[in-house]
Amino acid sequence: MHGRVKIFTHGCQMNDLDSQKLYSELARQGYQATDDDEAADLVILNTCSVRQKAQEKAVSTLGRLRVLKRHKPGLVIAVAGCVAQQEGAALAEHFPEVDIVIGTHQLHKLCDLVAEALTRRQPRIETAFGECIPSMDIVPDKAFLSPGHRAYLNIMQGCDNYCTYCIVPMVRGREISRDHAAILSEVRLQAGRGVKEIFLLGQNVNSYAGGVPFPQLLKEIHSVDGIERLRFTTSHPKDVSPELIECFAVLPKLCSHLHLPFQAGSDRVLKAMNRNYTYASYLKLIEDLRRARPDMAFSADVMVGFPGESDSDFQRTLALIKVVRFDVLYSFKYSPRPGTAADSLADDVALPEKSARLDLLQSLQKRITLENNQARLDKVYEVLVDGPSPRHTHQVFGRTTHGAIINFAGSSSLIGETVAVKVTRANQNSLTGELI
Repeated sequence: MHGRVKIFTHGCQMNDLDSQKLYSELARQGYQATDDDEAADLVILNTCSVRQKAQEKAVSTLGRLRVLKRHKPGLVIAVAGCVAQQEGAALAEHFPEVDIVIGTHQLHKLCDLVAEALTRRQPRIETAFGECIPSMDIVPDKAFLSPGHRAYLNIMQGCDNYCTYCIVPMVRGREISRDHAAILSEVRLQAGRGVKEIFLLGQNVNSYAGGVPFPQLLKEIHSVDGIERLRFTTSHPKDVSPELIECFAVLPKLCSHLHLPFQAGSDRVLKAMNRNYTYASYLKLIEDLRRARPDMAFSADVMVGFPGESDSDFQRTLALIKVVRFDVLYSFKYSPRPGTAADSLADDVALPEKSARLDLLQSLQKRITLENNQARLDKVYEVLVDGPSPRHTHQVFGRTTHGAIINFAGSSSLIGETVAVKVTRANQNSLTGELI
């Protein structure tokens, strides 16, 4: 096989990593990556359906590709990821231009399916769940790591929690963990390539069960020479153990940041969501984590307008935000997802009310984010430099251990290096500093 391939990636970091793997596998078959839709011989949509908006974006992209294929009938179109898993054969029926529908457990078969599509023009549908997920063990080529000093690693996929609003168990399956020996082998390989930061990914990383407990896996990765930073996402509050909290006290390479979704502040709503924690127990986790690592920064997911959410329920969410003071909040209006338990509930919070609540929440968080950044003025942080600043040609940017973005004057030779930077200005969503 040979030609040019373009991958549209919608959704999360896990989809970004899957796209890196697909590019790598196709490059080994002779394909070259392209950003030009019209130059592509193969187009892959790597999709997300966790939220309605992400699914609509994928469908919109398919509509554009339908027009492109009319002018270029030899184009092969593949749909991968959560929308492919969710819709299956119905997707190819609705979009006859689609040649391949490949689910979340079958990505390792893509090259074979592309070869078949080139010789036999009929839709290929592969959406079965398996007892293992071979694509988790695919290591992307270094050329597709962006930036080249940071590597994302799958350690598990799927979820057993069945939150009532969440489609993940239906589109990613039950929890399957990758063997810890394979993970450590990849970490050592990436360290040998010059990778300095390891970012572990999974729908619920802290329920990892691949031969050792998750805290032990962190300790073993921490001991690998060459690795300077270690991050992970996403965590479920009910699975944050005392042993995991202790890791933040004893592992200096483990970054001072945790993404810990809370979704709502009302115990009544949390129970209806099947989240298995309370307002009080969530705040206790935050306190324990800050006791272990006093400079700990937090980000989270939160939604407004879940069925039955009253104004007093919403006020509890605002109260929790004020107490925790997140650096970043990913906030959304509830949208029913097919097949979930909440889909049978009346979506009884009117859209204007959802929008008003979201506006209030985002305004509050915007103020807190700026105040958090202002509290970092005149402080010096170790910054891993990621690349040239997108706004200023004489600047580069990187991240502190807290995940905060900081821009400062410096040459491209600093990319991939860890340097000391003093914060000189606090912006709404980033910092400005000077190299020490």
